[in-house]
Amino acid sequence: MGMLCAVTFNRYGRLFYLDPGEFTPKVGQKVLVPTDDGPEVAECVWSAQWVSEETSGFPKMLGLADDGDIARDQQLRDRKAEAQVAAKKLIREHELPMKVVAVDHIDGASPQTTIYFTAPHRVDFRSLVRDLGATLKCRVELRQLSARDSARVQGGIGSCGRDLCCATFLTDFEPVTIRMAKDQDLPLNPLRISGACGRLMCCLKYEHPLYQDFQASAPAVGERVETDEGAGRVVAHSVPRDAVVVRLDADGSRKVCPKASVCGSRKLFAERYANSNPE
Repeated sequence: MGMLCAVTFNRYGRLFYLDPGEFTPKVGQKVLVPTDDGPEVAECVWSAQWVSEETSGFPKMLGLADDGDIARDQQLRDRKAEAQVAAKKLIREHELPMKVVAVDHIDGASPQTTIYFTAPHRVDFRSLVRDLGATLKCRVELRQLSARDSARVQGGIGSCGRDLCCATFLTDFEPVTIRMAKDQDLPLNPLRISGACGRLMCCLKYEHPLYQDFQASAPAVGERVETDEGAGRVVAHSVPRDAVVVRLDADGSRKVCPKASVCGSRKLFAERYANSNPE
């Protein structure tokens, strides 16, 4: 058990959790975060709170940012903006099919600027790198991103109305298949099951185990079952409600029944439990 706080380097960006140590940062306050390139300034979005999990594996906050740290961070952001404008201008001049999505810059004895871009295919950007190096007066590296990584870097709003999962909390992209959409009885319309990146939505993976467990224990569509109102045939599943839709033989009406009420073993268990525990 220990204390954790959450910070972000960009507004509405990915959250990083830190051990605040002896510090008590407040929401909106700038703090120093350890990175591979040295201390960086981030904004606290979740003040330090006690959590039940072990916190020894989380990085430790270096302290609260002072005016000098904030000025250095602003200078770094200005440098990134300058590099992004220069890169877009030179890409147009070289007529390359590239789109700049993010820029990273490292100050120090040997400053370096990394430009992340997307392109429909491999691009020969050797002349572009030379011109960028001469313009920015530092070492320049270009990295091509996949569609998913591009959405992670840029961020955005998903069809659910919330910030993209990959831009906020997802750390790894797990495989998502069209079979998951079929198991969840979703329309196989690319516009309905694709995310901002144009690939299958990562959230299809979240509920898939629930659908698998339900289908393994529930009566299949077309199977005959007994309900409180008589016999019928299963015509649909309602997984979120843990129920099945039954068309009754008596009048053809449809009835939503809890899965436990139409599964023989569970129904028998419920009856035995009721008989052994009378009210």
